[in-house]
Amino acid sequence: MDWCKACEGFERSYSKKHYPWDNACIESFHSLIKREWLNRFIIRNMDHARRLIFEYIDTFYNTTRIHSACDYFSPEEFERSYAQRRVS
Repeated sequence: MDWCKACEGFERSYSKKHYPWDNACIESFHSLIKREWLNRFIIRNMDHARRLIFEYIDTFYNTTRIHSACDYFSPEEFERSYAQRRVS
């Protein structure tokens, strides 16, 4: 019941059986963050885990790491170039 309340106003999407593409992006992200970052640490508690995840996303994943979906730019570089093209 709490789940339905929390999702009120959102369009919920559930994958069909044997249709993995719905979750491919987030599953790829989970694999990357584990392989590239979290496996280097002994996580002490939830607060430590949150800080590590925030650090990975904010200082590497969005700013430095290139993404094939962004034409091999980091998301930050991609957004900057997109904004410049819109102004021009």
